[in-house]
Amino acid sequence: MTAHPTEHQPVPGPPPPMRTLRELRTALRAHGRRGDLEQMEEELETAELDDLTAVRRITQHYRHRVLLRLDPVGSAEVARSAEDITAELRRKLADAAGGAR
Repeated sequence: MTAHPTEHQPVPGPPPPMRTLRELRTALRAHGRRGDLEQMEEELETAELDDLTAVRRITQHYRHRVLLRLDPVGSAEVARSAEDITAELRRKLADAAGGAR
């Protein structure tokens, strides 16, 4: 069972600074999942330096992963099983179909 937004208790304090690649690497070491830092480095190595959109997409992706890990609700949502999500979607579709009659 996941927490409802009203039950959300944010992690004390602000998230770590992630304005530079150095800060993002530090945050990934401390708060990322195993392999996140290495995977980000591999993606950055294959990105063309002139493709700033690709570099930005990569860094934003990993920054978002750190923020999700620090948010208890976000972390719980990411950890949900496919079966749990499928069951929730079926309930919502059934409710919507019942209300549309």
